[in-house]
Amino acid sequence: MSHAMARTPAASGDAGAYQALRAARAMWRRDWRLAQRRRGEALLPLGFFLVSAALQPLGLSPEPALLRQVAPGLIWSAALLAALLPLPALFAQDQADGSLDQMCLSPAPLWLLATAKVAGHWCWAGAPLVAMSPLLGVLYGLDASAILTLALGLLLGTPVLSLLGAVGAALTVGLRQAAALILLIVLPLAVPVLVFGSSAVQATQAGQSPLAPLGLIAAQLLVMAWLAPFLISKALRLACE
Repeated sequence: MSHAMARTPAASGDAGAYQALRAARAMWRRDWRLAQRRRGEALLPLGFFLVSAALQPLGLSPEPALLRQVAPGLIWSAALLAALLPLPALFAQDQADGSLDQMCLSPAPLWLLATAKVAGHWCWAGAPLVAMSPLLGVLYGLDASAILTLALGLLLGTPVLSLLGAVGAALTVGLRQAAALILLIVLPLAVPVLVFGSSAVQATQAGQSPLAPLGLIAAQLLVMAWLAPFLISKALRLACE
């Protein structure tokens, strides 16, 4: 009997963790299904990214060398704005239909549910940007190594943008002019990602190693992955009170 009693707390803890993971998975699947139903809104960040990055060279010289030089900054700037575009509605819709209150009252940790929502946002707003970045790299005349560095940098950097943006969205949920406030909060914090991402591509173009700037983006991703879920959960609980 003593052995059975010793196993009971561990078993209940495992069951609680399993239920929490199931709740997070259900949250991710819910947001994914909603994004599929509103495909026009879901594809808006990708459309903005492609159109913005493709039209900017029209205002510059058609000189191929100049386009290759400015390509990293232009593509990263377009990716930053595209990733932030759908963020005002990330938690606002949940607040409007009462889902936010259910999240706060759920036995599952709120930080885990918030992480699932951020993961869903990245899947339909960040991952397509990474997938389409090689096309823009070809458009700007980048070579294969620079295109690979660009895609890898976006793969590491767009989750950072999603996490930063989710923090801003949680802090401004329910407020008027939330979109403008999110930009004011997130843009200064996102500048290092943009700088390091552009520097990685420029280093590759110069024949140097891009590992240093890519490593700094990876470090930012690790810090934000640890810190952002708790900041989001605190902000959402304040919004529910």
